[in-house]
Amino acid sequence: MQAFDLLVVGGGSGGLATAQRAVEYGARVALFEPNRLGGTCVNVGCVPKKVMWNAAELAAALEHAPHYGFDVTVGRHDWAKLKHGRDAYVARLNGIYERNLDKKGITTIRAAARFTGKNEVVDTEGRTYNAKHIVIATGGQPGMPRLPGAELGGTSDDFFEWPERPRRVVIGGGGYIAVELAGVLRSLGSEVTVFLRGARVLRQFDALLGEKLMDAMRASGIEVLTEFTARAVTQEAGGIAVEAVDGRRVTAFDRLLWAIGRTPRTAELGLAAAGVATHKAGYIGVDKFQNTSTAGIYAIGDVTGQVELTPAAIAAGRRLADRVFGGKAERYLSYDLLPTVVFSHPPIGTVGLSEQAARERYPNEPVRIYQADFVSMFYALTEIKPRTWMKLVTVGADERVVGCHVMGQAADEIIQGFAVALTMGARKRDFDDTLAIHPTSAEELVTMR
Repeated sequence: MQAFDLLVVGGGSGGLATAQRAVEYGARVALFEPNRLGGTCVNVGCVPKKVMWNAAELAAALEHAPHYGFDVTVGRHDWAKLKHGRDAYVARLNGIYERNLDKKGITTIRAAARFTGKNEVVDTEGRTYNAKHIVIATGGQPGMPRLPGAELGGTSDDFFEWPERPRRVVIGGGGYIAVELAGVLRSLGSEVTVFLRGARVLRQFDALLGEKLMDAMRASGIEVLTEFTARAVTQEAGGIAVEAVDGRRVTAFDRLLWAIGRTPRTAELGLAAAGVATHKAGYIGVDKFQNTSTAGIYAIGDVTGQVELTPAAIAAGRRLADRVFGGKAERYLSYDLLPTVVFSHPPIGTVGLSEQAARERYPNEPVRIYQADFVSMFYALTEIKPRTWMKLVTVGADERVVGCHVMGQAADEIIQGFAVALTMGARKRDFDDTLAIHPTSAEELVTMR
């Protein structure tokens, strides 16, 4: 048996961050990961997705270039070349993570781990390891629906293995993965149909964002079908067909992509042997310090079901290491103000509460909304005129800003700075007293009346 101060089960972003912060405090750390280092985000998530989004943004820029005086001739897009470059970049990141672990003296076990007791795990080779502290950071995986023919479709993981761009693709789902991949595929030339069970996309976001993004998707040529609950999928002579419970059918697709949510990777961990309790669907319950039901065992990231954001997993892991090994007893991640971006077309940046959530959380306080919409100056010379939408949600007589929501060009970059302001407790008057930078889209957030 090998003994350590900390065992980290999972080598994704959260697990890597926890291990590296703990070793800075002198802890002896072992990390288990049977697959590529970096987890979902690096290999089949944020990083390769952003590469694809960049390509899609370039396609849009080429369309606008003639309006700025450029004589542009655009040939066909080489999907295989893009895929090769993207995959090579990800492989370089895998290598960097491995070298960093070695440099910091972290023992990396390229195998899965399973609990055999409260303080003990065994890897797939039968070797046992012991530690007073164990962190579970195994992440999640894309879900698949249970209906006839569902296997004819793939998930976002499969998307990154596609050798060529499909001519016609149908996407099931209305969350951020669905809208992001729909936008990429449409911009690069595919005919795209999206079907969702509800009335709008991004139901967990402020209603304004979902409504306006759906308008933008349709304007770009994406067909969006609402209240469409799939009943069966079939392979026909003309391609893949999806039938809804109300009888509607969409047909003749080259690819079907499911983006209906994710499930935690906890089934093979042997949690019962360590007394670790799980909630419905296998998520591990934790308190604000990431403690599970068993002392000395913690969980971070997607396995907890708190929020599926890579930076949140990283922050939770680092704070956990600060507390357990750095002597910072009250260190923990607050999940109240988490900024996030949807790399849709156009992108969305958001931090804090939606208007509806603010009214529900503060029923006895005044909630005031400030909103603006305009055409970004980038489109001053172009034929298309997409609008940028912004909303501030304030609470109380002093108008504390509890929500900031942006959809439009550069929203992904704008929101980071305003997240700092909200985290510091900014009031609307603080926004009003901030000098505007002109001409920018961001200045609208400090000039709203």
